[in-house]
Amino acid sequence: MKKILATVLAMSLCAAAFGQKVRYYNAADLNVIGKAIPTSKDFTRIDTTAYKFNDEVIDEYACHSTGLAVLFATDSPFIRAKWVTSPKNAAENMTAIAQKGLDLYIKKDGKWVFAGVGRPQMEKGPAYDRHEGTIVKSMAPGRKECLLYLPLYDRLDSLQIGISKDSYIESIENPFKYRIVIKGSSVTHGLAASRPGMTYGARFGRDHGFYCFNLGFSGKSKLQPEYAKYLADIEADAFIFDAFSNPSAEIIHENFDTFVDIIRAAHPETPLIFMQTERRESRNFDTWREEFEAVKQAAAVKEIKERMKIDKHIYFIPSDDFLGHDHIATSDGSHPTDLGFTRMLDSITPKILKILRKYGIR
Repeated sequence: MKKILATVLAMSLCAAAFGQKVRYYNAADLNVIGKAIPTSKDFTRIDTTAYKFNDEVIDEYACHSTGLAVLFATDSPFIRAKWVTSPKNAAENMTAIAQKGLDLYIKKDGKWVFAGVGRPQMEKGPAYDRHEGTIVKSMAPGRKECLLYLPLYDRLDSLQIGISKDSYIESIENPFKYRIVIKGSSVTHGLAASRPGMTYGARFGRDHGFYCFNLGFSGKSKLQPEYAKYLADIEADAFIFDAFSNPSAEIIHENFDTFVDIIRAAHPETPLIFMQTERRESRNFDTWREEFEAVKQAAAVKEIKERMKIDKHIYFIPSDDFLGHDHIATSDGSHPTDLGFTRMLDSITPKILKILRKYGIR
C-alpha cells in the first residue's frame, strides 16, 4: 500500500511540475541523423522493403534505431521525452538504458558533454513499450545545442521531445563531417555499452567530428553478399569493418573476396579498414573455443594479406591490445563495456586516423 501511495504521489508531483508547462514536439520533424541511406520510417536505419537479407533476425535488427540521433536546439530549462519501443524483453547483457533508452549530450565549449538519460519503463505490463521521463532539468537560461541518441537494441516507433511551453525548439545542421560507415557484429552494435551514445562508433564520431553510421548486427555479421550490396549503395568516405567476430574460418575463406568485390565495384578507391576480432576471454579455459577463435583469426589474416597484394586501399588493424590483459573490460568475456571500448579506441584510433589522413579525412 505504501509503495502504491508513493508511486501515485511521485506521479502527482511530476504532473504538478511539468503537466501544464510542457509542450511536446515530434522528434521526426527535427534533424534525425545516422541513416546511411534514407528510409521510409522515421527511426529505422535500413529499409527492408528495398534491401532483402533473407533473415528474420537481420530484418529485425535493420529496424532498430541503432546509431540514430536527433539534433536540435532549445532554450528550455528542462528536456523531457515520451517514446514507444517494442515490448520485447530486456537483453541479458545490456543495460535497459542502452537497449530501450535515450542518451543526451549538449554542446559546451565546443564539445559534446553528457547531460542525461531517458530511462525506459521496464516493469512488465500493458505499457511495457511506452516510456516517459525527464532527461535533464534545472538548466541555466540560454540556447543549448543537443544531440539525443536513440535506443541501441530495439525498434523505436515514436519519439516526442518535451520542453517548456514558453521555450522554442528547432533543428540544427549536422555538424559531423565525412561519411564513415562502421559495419560489424554485436561489438559494433554496442551490446554492453552503458548508454546509446557509448558505442565505440558513436564515441569515435563525437570525439573527432566524423559522421559515423552504426551498422552493427549482433551475431549476424558474416560477410554476406546482401550486406555488401547495401554497403555498395552508400555514399561513403571510408568503411571500417568489425567483420571477423561472427563468421567461422570456413565462412571467412568462402565469403571474403566476394564481399570485397561487390563493394569495390562501387567504391574502387575508398579505404576499407578491417579490424581483427578481439581475443575473447571465453577462450581462457574452453579448449574448443580457443581453437575455433585461433583458426578464425588466422583465416582473417590470410585473406586480408592476400587481398592487400592487389588492393592498396585495404588496411588491417590487429587486435592484440584491444581490451587489455586484466580481464575486466567485457561484460561476459566477449562484449566490451565502456571500459573495454575506451581501451579499444585507445588502440585503434591513432591507426585509423593515420589511414584517414591519407585520404584528406581529418
